[in-house]
Amino acid sequence: MQNKRSPMIERPTYMLESVDNALRLMQMLRDVGGVRLKDAAEELGIAPSTAHRLFAMLLYRGFALQDEKRRYHPGPAMGAGPARRGWTREFTDRSRPHMEALAGECGETVNLVIRVGAQVRFLLSAESSEMLRVGDRQGQVLAAERTAGGKILLAQLGRQTLAQLYLRPGDHAYAESWPGDRRMPREQFDPFVHELDNCRSSGFAINLQQTEEGIAAFGMAIRNHTGRALGAISVAVPVVRYAQHLRGPLVAQMRNAVAGIEADVAAIEA
Repeated sequence: MQNKRSPMIERPTYMLESVDNALRLMQMLRDVGGVRLKDAAEELGIAPSTAHRLFAMLLYRGFALQDEKRRYHPGPAMGAGPARRGWTREFTDRSRPHMEALAGECGETVNLVIRVGAQVRFLLSAESSEMLRVGDRQGQVLAAERTAGGKILLAQLGRQTLAQLYLRPGDHAYAESWPGDRRMPREQFDPFVHELDNCRSSGFAINLQQTEEGIAAFGMAIRNHTGRALGAISVAVPVVRYAQHLRGPLVAQMRNAVAGIEADVAAIEA
């Protein structure tokens, strides 16, 4: 039997230099990690200001993280494989009109997320028309326990499953932590589970500046006819409007939107 070899990938005739540089930065993060801005700029032969702008986009889309020494590391989106969920397109399409209606009603940006392990993926954003608003988050991958949608989806899991995702089997095993490692010692894990219990009891979760300074969010799960959580909607708000939404009709508006979505996605099997 003759071995088939893949054809050699040739350099494109028309190179998009900025795209190529961003991809090369991602390769550096993947293969090296702990990349300094100056070193990245020298490696690519670009100005540090240009490298900074490229890293800013990778940070925004979750492909990079920055530690306290201002070095860049692979972000959660770097290792995120395909969701392997063929139903997500239908889920997104059926949720869209309800999300757009909710965004118009509450005046804030509405996101649709699914959970994959300890991460959430933003499938869709229905952006607010307000001047001061939270922008489109579609395509981002974030740590589930830091987001409102992620918390309410984690709240659907049992303690044993949560322990597999987050509990450190022993502090000595992970003495050298790395950016993005979300495993916790027991003294952090138990309060975390208690917080999720409260989210499950109230029916919604809150993220108060845990993912981004100046941003808060409310999250609520979406279930199919079997009661299984397919995903969640989150309403992201500037923190200056957080208190008024906490006291106002937002949670009731979200419940109405979720009820509409659930009626349309009832037959979807995850």
